[in-house]
Amino acid sequence: MTNRVVITGLGVISPIGNDHTTFWNNLIEGKSGIGPVTRFDASDYPAKIAAEVKDFDPLLYMDKKEARKMDRFTQFAIAASKMAMEHAGLDMEKEDPRRVGVYIGSGIGGLGTLEEQHKTLIQRGPKRVSPFFIPMMIANMASGQVSIHIGAQGPNSSAVSACATGTHSIGDAFKILQRGDADVMIAGGAEATILPMAFAGFSSMGALSTKFNYQPEKASRPFDLDRDGFVMGEGAGILVMETLDHALKRGANIIAEMVGYGMTADAYHLTSPSPDGEGAARSMLRAIEDAGLKPEDIDYINAHGTSTPLNDKFETMAIKSAFKDHAYKLAVSSNKSMIGHLLGAAGGVEAVATALTLKEQIIPPTINLETPDPECDLDYVPNEARKGRVRAALSNSLGFGGHNATIAMKVYEDA
Repeated sequence: MTNRVVITGLGVISPIGNDHTTFWNNLIEGKSGIGPVTRFDASDYPAKIAAEVKDFDPLLYMDKKEARKMDRFTQFAIAASKMAMEHAGLDMEKEDPRRVGVYIGSGIGGLGTLEEQHKTLIQRGPKRVSPFFIPMMIANMASGQVSIHIGAQGPNSSAVSACATGTHSIGDAFKILQRGDADVMIAGGAEATILPMAFAGFSSMGALSTKFNYQPEKASRPFDLDRDGFVMGEGAGILVMETLDHALKRGANIIAEMVGYGMTADAYHLTSPSPDGEGAARSMLRAIEDAGLKPEDIDYINAHGTSTPLNDKFETMAIKSAFKDHAYKLAVSSNKSMIGHLLGAAGGVEAVATALTLKEQIIPPTINLETPDPECDLDYVPNEARKGRVRAALSNSLGFGGHNATIAMKVYEDA
């Protein structure tokens, strides 16, 4: 018999708020966090806009000496994890540290550190490269540093699967709890790549939106006919998940129940989804089956919804393939219309939003959906949040390399 798993804490660093309450309020109000790039001079780049985290002070969560030894993505992870633990009322003094684990991924890791230290190497020589360069850069360090900071000695790992990273990390942590290898898992994703190298790379691919450089809040428009690419974001999204027995014993406040996890591979192309969204459809169906649900039990899908021409078309086709007639009866929306694409952190932040959708029974909108694409003809909750019954929901993440990941949650009901 497998353990039931519940979500008891949420932590967010995002372009629309650096705590889960501010993030949620802005999300359901349809506020965009996208604006001109300020982290570097983007005047020579085709894309000049991003969804930056604003007013983040790492010294609220760690001392200055510690912060200097961390890349920005790790600082985000620690901040969001500490917030999630506080929200969950999780006191490590009362926990067996060997039964508390951490599973936080990053799609790219410490690219900012890599850029900075490469300049140092070229300009000042190898002896001036920081001894902390490698442990600041490597993508597993979000999990490592969080475990060190909170004293969690249980299962510790990190997924690196591009834009599916956060969802893979949460799904893998869910399975650790289900099989009884831990009582508590702190899981999600963190990313901080609004940097010259990342912008140059994504620009060379033609992946970023350029049409709306002078109307930044309009640039991310999933499922809209005029979409022309994604907008890069940054941040972290973290869940505290526990076995139900552990949560009940300590009197935790339960937000939602995690019930299913699916992951598949397209085995098709480096960056393009497989034709007709076949891989994504299988991922959703696996999550539904793992949850012991039927497709018609799902009321809402938090879509990957990147605002790129191919993703939105193929994800729509995947939903139709998986859900048949029910595809037209469920609600679909994309948080990325407001927060941009947080890459490896996207699945973590969107999992927070999905849990709150179930808790609050409010579906966040897809903003900027002004000109419907005939090939994207589902109910995308356009432009305004919607109150409605949401019994069970999916959250999709689809990554370069053909990685597909889906988690399933439902409203918690007493055992």
